[in-house]
This record gives sequence, structure tokens and C-alpha cells, in this order.
Amino acid sequence: MPDPAAAGDPPPAALTTGAGQALAVTSTGRPPAAGRARPERRAGRAGPPPAAPAELAALAGLPPLTVLRRLAASPRGLTEDEAQDRLLRLGENTVPAVTPRHWPARALRAARDPFVALLLGLAAVSAVIGNVASVALIGALAVVSCGLRVRQEARSTRAAAALRALAASTATVSRRAAAGADPVLREVPVDQLVPGDIVQLSADGLVPADLRLLRADGLAVDQAVLTGETAPAAKATDGHWAAGSALADCPWLCLAGSSVISGTGTGVLLATGPRSYLGTAQLDGAGRRAGTCFDRGVRAVSVWLIRCMLAAVGLVLAIASAAGGTFPRVLVFAVAVAVGLTPEMLPLVVTTVLARGARALAGLGVIVTRLAALHNLGAMDILCTDKTGTLTEGAPALDGCVDAHGQPSDAVLLDACLTSYWAVEAPGGPACGPLDEVLLARASAAGLVLDDGLSGIGLTPFDAVRRRMSVVLAQRDRPGWHLLITKGAVPEVLACCDRVLTGGGVRPLGPDERHRLAALADGYAASGAQVLAVASAERPARAGRYRPADGTGLTLTGFAVFRDQPRRSAAAIGRLAALGVQIKIITGDHPLAVAHVCQQAGIDPDTIVTGPDIEPLTDGQLAAVAAAGTVFARILPGQKARIVAALRAAGHTVGYLGDGVNDVPALAVADVGISAESATGAARAAAGVVLARPDLAAVADAVLAGRRAFGNVIKYLKIVISSNAGNVASMLAAGVVLPFLPMLPVQVLVQNLCFDAAQFTLAFDRADVPARAPSTCPTSPGSCCASG
Repeated sequence: MPDPAAAGDPPPAALTTGAGQALAVTSTGRPPAAGRARPERRAGRAGPPPAAPAELAALAGLPPLTVLRRLAASPRGLTEDEAQDRLLRLGENTVPAVTPRHWPARALRAARDPFVALLLGLAAVSAVIGNVASVALIGALAVVSCGLRVRQEARSTRAAAALRALAASTATVSRRAAAGADPVLREVPVDQLVPGDIVQLSADGLVPADLRLLRADGLAVDQAVLTGETAPAAKATDGHWAAGSALADCPWLCLAGSSVISGTGTGVLLATGPRSYLGTAQLDGAGRRAGTCFDRGVRAVSVWLIRCMLAAVGLVLAIASAAGGTFPRVLVFAVAVAVGLTPEMLPLVVTTVLARGARALAGLGVIVTRLAALHNLGAMDILCTDKTGTLTEGAPALDGCVDAHGQPSDAVLLDACLTSYWAVEAPGGPACGPLDEVLLARASAAGLVLDDGLSGIGLTPFDAVRRRMSVVLAQRDRPGWHLLITKGAVPEVLACCDRVLTGGGVRPLGPDERHRLAALADGYAASGAQVLAVASAERPARAGRYRPADGTGLTLTGFAVFRDQPRRSAAAIGRLAALGVQIKIITGDHPLAVAHVCQQAGIDPDTIVTGPDIEPLTDGQLAAVAAAGTVFARILPGQKARIVAALRAAGHTVGYLGDGVNDVPALAVADVGISAESATGAARAAAGVVLARPDLAAVADAVLAGRRAFGNVIKYLKIVISSNAGNVASMLAAGVVLPFLPMLPVQVLVQNLCFDAAQFTLAFDRADVPARAPSTCPTSPGSCCASG
């Protein structure tokens, strides 16, 4: 592959950015001056439509020189004029946060609630018949209900905004003062980056936008916020990537939001801000979730009340016609009956109950950003979640270091710790990754001395092709020899070894022994562990630089075994099971590793369904598979959303717990999306509930609060509907025998308000929580969703 850095400026052409927006390019290689006129919209406030993942994938699949030409960019960097023009055209490189609604917008959304609309309809009818007092009372109830909802949602929005993570402030960019000038490395604010910029990556930094690598040296990035995988992903300028695979799996593509663990890299930005993969995911997850259990319940109860009112009004008209009453008198009596049937305080009671439940959960570290989510939590009967951070701690721990026969070995521990220590200490070496931190912590606890009589003289960092790293150490007690230690993936390290260290000494590594060692490592992997092989060799001292080819002819010393420790979640899983909430694990991890973690957490994995298994299934077939399965492994983000949608289509109320960009589609589809304080902004925006920590115990507390709110609202409905039905029956009977109206609409309204005011105490009632989720298919006010 030719070196992109050796190429000159691309020829003039009409090129496109990663968002598909054309940039007319002049003979000087920059957009025409007319393009620098006052932009149609101010940069940073709006820009072109977000780039589809397919467009980003198409750019990522092109050779680097072709990508540079498509972007009208040069490997020597953009000029300052070009960068400024593109900034004005495309906007700032800021992932769009979900703009908080102002109070008029919140009030308008609250007024669209069917119960509030029902009250406003009654007020309109009262206005038609000239009953000003009824209009004032009913209107006041509607306004107060809307005000309570607006106030609670504003408070939750401010609390969720306080959890927003900090982003990187600057990035190292290669830019030129003019077209013929030499490139200069400079620090540029991240929000000023544009497609076509040449950006330098280094350890401990963040990937500021989606970029295509032009050069890489031992580059490894943490993509946990995008994929949920805790293991770093190796990145290189070449490798294998099949079209249609996940963008995060592309070895030469680094996505915004990733963090650099080790190595260095240089890349050209493909998409920034809302056009990046992260920005597109956030915008996709920002829409309002439609058709949840709460929404269905609101519609069901509204339709039921309207039917009862129409039936009662029809009965009044029939009775009045038979009695020969006048139309004005009949109309007033019909309005009185309609008012008598309506639970006017229902919106107020429901909002008060849900708001109080949300405030109680806030004290437990659970922030409800949408009041309807609390109800949906109570109705939830299936919780879908990833294993990382919920069933496991989300951080590796050293299970042990073993020799070639699986026996604990201090020698292997020492060699593994030496590689981590001297790699981090080397100038320009990698940042201390999670596995290195674990090893160095164990070395400190064991009192190992890692720098006595040793000095680092060489480092070959980890890369995507070799999948191993090596350090070369000078030994004070052996001045004529250097010690080379290698650590990495088992197959790659074994391929570099021709001997193995055993209890009887060093012996040749034959085919049978290789097979036995590979089987030993596979056995650890099958138990949910991550295994690294450790090997070493002594080399005659020399002054030249050590290269990857020198890491052969090694002696295998053993294996370092790491595990992502399971959380103490068995009790929480038991609580959720007692509440009738079934847990389903949906993850991208290896099936065997997932099965092991589930068994440790007390979940029977039974039959494991994989992504390739569900890909050919129709939606109907998937619904049956999703309902029967418990563990889903090797699942892509789009497949997560399909599984959740299939469960909902089968009549379940589904919650989804996720914290990465890969979880956004499923969070948006679920009845209630649950995220964590440490989640990405896209995940928090798509969720209706934010947890201080991704803990199933907190979810169980939230389910209890939702059930308690549901129970209190159902109590109110049963009390008020039975009372109102008795009042209306009495009014109808009296209307038949009396020559005058038994009650005017305003009298009925005042009576209902006096009775309903006492029901506010239900918001403070610590009701017994039902052991099972209520019915999730509302057909009457007695269903779970009747809490509307």
C-alpha cells in the first residue's frame, strides 16, 4: 500500500465530505471565496443532515488516497482558509446534546395528554352552555396538572444534565498557513475540527471525530462506549474488514468517543459533530418513544371514559325525550351527567403520585427523566441487559498466573508485570491499560521489585497484526545479555515459541505440546477468562534497535488469566424474579464467556442464541425465539433493537438497560430505557431512567416504586369511578321523577372536587406491592396501564 504521506495535494475536483455534502474546489485546492460569505446558518447551531452509517462505511472502505480525494484533503493538512470555510459550511464538531425543552413546549406536550384534553373538552362544552364557573374550575384543574408535570420534568432534566461527561478540549492537527507552506502541528479546540483535517492520536487522548487511519504504530483504542466491549481494540492501516460489518470492527477506522490506550496514529477526519457515528446515534435516540405501556393505557382509559359518557348522555337524551323536556334543559342535564362521570382530578392525582415516586427514587440515585417511565417500570415483566457492568464489574481482575501445566507460577507473574512496567515507563510508550493496571497492582501487593538491576532499552508495542508486545531489558548482573519478554494473544505468542519452560527445565515445543497448551488456554477462555501468553528469551547484547522479527525463538513460560469479576447481583436477580421480571442477557461477547458469567450470577443460560442464528428469522419467528431464550450472544446493535421490538410485539412490557452508543437503538425501542450516570450522552438521551450506577438492585427499587405508584392510582380509579357511577345513577333516577334538574353541572363538579381532594392522600400511601407485574394489555381501567 503506498504511503499516503508521500502524496501531494489532490487534483482539483468537485468532492464530497463524509456527510455527502459537496465542496466545490478551485485550482488552489480550497473552496471558492463565495463559499466564505455569510453562512446560511451560524456554525455550531445547525449543519447538514447527519451522515448515515452506510455513507461512513462507504468512505471507510475506500483506499486512503481515494478518501483524501473525496474529502478534497491533503496528507499534509488543510490550509487555515480551507479549515475556516469548512467550519462555516458544516458547523462545529460538537455532538449535539438533546436541547432541553423550554417550559412552553413542555406545557404544550402536557396539554396533549388525553386526560387533560378530556377536561378541556368538558370546559369547552360548559362554555357553550354559558356555565362560567364550571369552565373556571375545570380549566384550573387542567392548568395545575400541566404545571406539576412541567415542574417535575424540568427538575429531572436538570438532574440528568448534571451527569453529562466531560469531553476532550483540544486535538493535535496538521495545518498549513497557505497552499504551498509546510505543515505545522498545532493544538486546535476539538469543536473547530472539520472533515479533511489530519489529526494526530497518542496515548491517553480521545478520538475527537470519526477518522480513517493513514499511519499507526501499536495503536489500541478503548471502544467500550460504542461497543460495550472492555478489551481494547487494535487499530492499523490495513487488515481484514468485510463490507456490512460493524464500523467499530474496522481496523483502520477510529470513531468519535473512543479513547487511545496505547501507540500513536495519524488519520484524516471523515465526519464531525452530528454527522459522526456518535452524533448520528444520539440524534436517532433523541426522539420520543411511542406506543409504550403508559401510552396504551392512557388511550384505553380515555376511550373507556368517553364511551361511558356518550352512553350516559344518550340515556339522558332518551329519557328526556320521553318525558318531553326542552332542549336547553336536556343539554344542561346531559353536561351534568358527563361531568358527574368524569374523574376530574385524575390527571392531577396521577401526576402527583408519579412525581412523588420519582422524587423518592432520586434519593436512591435513580433519576426518572420522564414521568411515564416510572409507570412503565412498574408494568415491566422483561428486563434486557448486557452482562458487562451489570452482571460483572466491568473491570478485569487477575485470576492468576500459571505455568505450562496450569500450576500457579511466580515467575510468570514477574515476567507479565515486567512487560507492563517497562512498557509504560518507556519514552513514548503506551498508556497504562486496564490489564497493565491490574498486573502492576498485583506486583505492588506481592512486593515485587520491577526496576532493581534492570533498565528498559527496547519496546515493540502491541499492534493489530502481531497481537503481542515485547520489552527488552538490560540486566546488571548479566552485562553481555539482554532479556526479551513478550506478552499477548495465545495463538500469536505460541507461534513465536520453539521451547517451553516446565518443572523439569526447558524442552522443545513439539506439535503435541502445542496442541496441549492451546487446549489449556481454551479451557480458561471457556470459563469466561481472558488469557494472555507470556514468553521470554535472552539475546546477546547489541546497540541496534530491536524489531518485531526479533521476537521469535522464544520460550513459553506460562499464561496470565484475567476475569471480569461478577457483581454480587444474585440477590437483586432474585428480587426481580420475585417481582415477575424475567432477565434476558443481550451482549456481543463470546457465548461461552456469557454462559459462565450467567451461571455465576444464578441465571440459567439454557440454550444460547447468537446473532447469526436470528439474522435469517422473520419478525414472527424472532418473537418466539426471543420469548423462549434467556441469553443472546454475538448480537449486533440492530439485532438488539429487533429482539426488544419482538418481545414488545408479543405483548410484554420490556425494559432495556444499556450505556453505550451500541445500545441506543434498543433503548429507543423499549417501553422504558434505563441507562447509567457513566453512559454516553446518546444513551442517556434515549433513556427515561438514569441510574447512579448500573446496578440491578437499583432497578429492583425502581420497579417497586413503579408498582407502588400503579397501585395507588388504581385505588383512586376504583374509588372515584364507583362513587361517580353511583352519583350519576342517582341523578338519572331523580331526573325521571322530579320536575326540575336534580343538580346543575357546577354543583356536580364542586361535589366531585370535594370528594376527590381527599384522594391526594393516596400519593403518600405505602401500598403493598404486587408480587407480579400487572397485565400489560390494557382493555379496561383495571389494567396496569390504567394509571395513565
